[in-house]
Amino acid sequence: MFGEQEDPVTTERLPYYRLYLRQRPVILVVFTLMAVIFFLFTSGLARLYRAQRESLGTRWFTRGRAELNARNYAGAVSDFRAALLYSRDNYTYQLNLAEALLGLGRTGQASAYLLNLWDREPEDGLVNLELARIASSTGQLQQAIRYYHDAIYAAWASDEEWKRRDARLELIELLLNHKAPAQAQSELIGLEANVGDDPAQQEQIGSLFLRAQDYEHALNAFVIALKSERHNPTALAGAGEAAFQLGRYPLAQRYLQAALAANPNDKQSAQALKTTEMVVEMDPFRRQISTAERNRSVVQVFQIAGQRLTGCALPKSTTPGPASTQPSLSDEWASLKPKITERNLERDPDLVESAMDLVFQIERQTSIVCGTPSGSDLALLLIAKLHEGNQ
Repeated sequence: MFGEQEDPVTTERLPYYRLYLRQRPVILVVFTLMAVIFFLFTSGLARLYRAQRESLGTRWFTRGRAELNARNYAGAVSDFRAALLYSRDNYTYQLNLAEALLGLGRTGQASAYLLNLWDREPEDGLVNLELARIASSTGQLQQAIRYYHDAIYAAWASDEEWKRRDARLELIELLLNHKAPAQAQSELIGLEANVGDDPAQQEQIGSLFLRAQDYEHALNAFVIALKSERHNPTALAGAGEAAFQLGRYPLAQRYLQAALAANPNDKQSAQALKTTEMVVEMDPFRRQISTAERNRSVVQVFQIAGQRLTGCALPKSTTPGPASTQPSLSDEWASLKPKITERNLERDPDLVESAMDLVFQIERQTSIVCGTPSGSDLALLLIAKLHEGNQ
């Protein structure tokens, strides 16, 4: 048998294979390093590109904020749109663009941005506040109330808590303007709970309570304001009006006198004080009054009621029953008139009740037929309301 002979070519290449096998790990390491370097290089370029875009976006946004603060809304819109070219989905950029659009009166465009932002963050206080303002301006009352409530109860930053208060104040104004005093009262009570003893804020709340016809809370707010500013004419006048509406006429008189001392040009307080003083002086049932004074007061108001009848013609019958059998108030007054003297009232105290009951009937009926009176008759009508529970 012949022995196997080695391939001379293979024998010659064997050292090269061995060299390749020894160098292969080195080559792999080199290629790996090159790949890593290339990756880092491209990543760096990408980061640099993004950073440059962010820088440009921030630069345009900063310019837009300056324009917005200067109320140059057209310039702000242009700047914010330029900023969005570099950061299309930036929430803050879109929100500021919406505010600038609102400044230009472009409500539709602003609303589109705000609704998109609301979908992303429905608890954003500022977004809800702007949507509430848009709904309010377009007469969508219920939507406006909902957005205002969302804004009020949103999570505001500590340095923006004042916006929560402003949102509630705007809602209160909206409710008052839409003749919804009961809802306004509820919001005011919520606002009152978060306000301290600051006289300016208490004065503002008191004025709003007056408009909402919640006179008890209004009086309380003005009293708190006056603890710090005893001679504040607005708070004094407000307290006087609230006390007047509550029928606390002696208290109203004191506040109104103080209000006029602080501001003699306050015509509204002057008129209210005049009426208040007549109520206090003419009321025969007021406390700490002598019998003689009471009798003189009854005679006086009985004459005033008779003059009111002369100036305001009433229907023949003012009480239930057939008209032919029921005497008119004029007939009743004429029949009772000879008895209403100070001497008779002193002899028969029951005449006081009879006379005043007729006076109150006359003032109530004439106010229905001829409208709210003025002067002494208005004072008597207020006295009638003050004592109507005792009639």
